[in-house]
Amino acid sequence: MTTTPDPPQRGYAKGRARREEILETARALFGEVGYRSASLREIAARCGISHPGLLHHFPTKEALLEAVLVRRDAVSEERFGVVSARGTAALRALVEVVAANAAEPGEVELYCVLSAEATAPDHPAHRYFADRYEVTRASTQRSLREAAEDGDLREGVDPAVQARVLVAVMDGLQVQWLLDRAGPTPTDMPAALRAHLSTLLTHPLP
Repeated sequence: MTTTPDPPQRGYAKGRARREEILETARALFGEVGYRSASLREIAARCGISHPGLLHHFPTKEALLEAVLVRRDAVSEERFGVVSARGTAALRALVEVVAANAAEPGEVELYCVLSAEATAPDHPAHRYFADRYEVTRASTQRSLREAAEDGDLREGVDPAVQARVLVAVMDGLQVQWLLDRAGPTPTDMPAALRAHLSTLLTHPLP
């Protein structure tokens, strides 16, 4: 008995679906136990495939981690357009990103765990996070500068300084939210970020 191979388009679709399943499973496990404690064999087992089958898609653990992180950024930019927006529209998009994160605790856990682990220079994601923070600060500084050009930024607010502060505020809110989300007074990340941004602007952020 012979089997007929999948048509190219069907085979490609199946391969993409499997790749997405691996990425989502890896994202969840990295968030649960951290990158260093997660294993490719565990990820493969959760996906119901063999270890060699996983290596067909991602030959190394480092390659899988990079793909997870790049996928997260691409999805976020496609949904909210923080980098492509201008001035206060970009700042408003930051609040929308934070609101979306509040609905996906796994994403927040993954980011917090990996960014903390990646402060070690030998961590595979160290360069990624260093570059990502640099890009995020530059993008935020540009948005604040554009807000100033549009007359939306308060007099005396330094975009370069406040870009760093704003990134720190967002990271700090995520940690607080993870710690107290099940408590009686959980942190409202979008509201807190919107309130902070409004202190920088000449008008409340919509």
